[in-house]
Amino acid sequence: MARSSLFKTIHIECPVCNMFHQVEERIRMSNATIKGEKLFYEEHYFVCTNGSGDSNAETEKATNSANEKQLSGRKNHEFQTENLNNINLMAIGNAYRKAHSLMTTEEIVSLRENYGLTQVELARLLGWGEATISRYESKAIQDEAYDTMLRIIKENPLMAVRFLDKNSDKFPETKRMQIRTRMIEKLDSYGKEFLSRQVLESAYVKFPVPSDFNGYRLLDIDKLESIVSYYAERVAELYKVRLMNMLWYADALSFKTYGNSITGMVYRHELMGAFPIGDDSLISLKNVNVRREDDLETTQYQFYPNSTLDLSVLSKNETDILDSVLTKFKNFSDMNLAAFIQEETAYIQTRQHDIIPYSLAKKIHG
Repeated sequence: MARSSLFKTIHIECPVCNMFHQVEERIRMSNATIKGEKLFYEEHYFVCTNGSGDSNAETEKATNSANEKQLSGRKNHEFQTENLNNINLMAIGNAYRKAHSLMTTEEIVSLRENYGLTQVELARLLGWGEATISRYESKAIQDEAYDTMLRIIKENPLMAVRFLDKNSDKFPETKRMQIRTRMIEKLDSYGKEFLSRQVLESAYVKFPVPSDFNGYRLLDIDKLESIVSYYAERVAELYKVRLMNMLWYADALSFKTYGNSITGMVYRHELMGAFPIGDDSLISLKNVNVRREDDLETTQYQFYPNSTLDLSVLSKNETDILDSVLTKFKNFSDMNLAAFIQEETAYIQTRQHDIIPYSLAKKIHG
């Protein structure tokens, strides 16, 4: 049985003992297979606390199909409602989305609400069938072409305005003007962030597909910005050398553990450790809070938390990785951390300015 943790307790009609009483809702890591790919996700389930279940009952067998996976519990003191079943199916779908760099259901909801749109209005905006967004916010997984369109309007409000103008006949005039005004407001606030992202993204045009160079994940700036803020909140004085090496170690540890990096960044063997391509552009991201410190001989960059970021873009598995890195290096100075990274096999087996393949990360001292 996988290790579990208590999520909350509620009172419901329990199908195990046929009584209305308090039951535990618990969470454990589980896995499912979609399109031949094994994926890990957080499974929710209820446990009858009356102890009336037969503890010697055989564990129920789960199928590998994501649509038919039996989520009803592995012992008969465990059970699931239809609502929990839907939550778990959505979690499986989101695990697949994350593995393939597709927007999750939460990200699609956030995009829609950011522009003040209903599900039907977002579908009309993009010229899609009216039920499309509803399906994507539940269990259906969008293909890459549809995902690209969603990302375009998420990252560039100007494109959202252009889609609205193109499909203006699908909206009442008053509503269209309300939506357009909201989008223009977002355009004003997003402009600098969009431009700063373009600079970093231009450094990654040579890595257009998941590969051993990017940890089989495309560049994810939302996660990158959140990780910088997450680290900055927990490290008293976070400077560039420390941050760059911690980013590499977290991505490498994620690859070693789950087979994918977190950020999709590509790292090079540099004098002070493993630095990502575009590290100077990273510093210029609008959502990265950084202060430049100059003295007579050197320039340093100190990073600070950004309270406006939504850290929910990071999964529990990803924050566990980040916490592991924080714990491992909490007593290291910046120079000691750089020296530690330089002793890793991935660093030793590459030369200065070489890209460090993620396949070498399997040998890190996790």
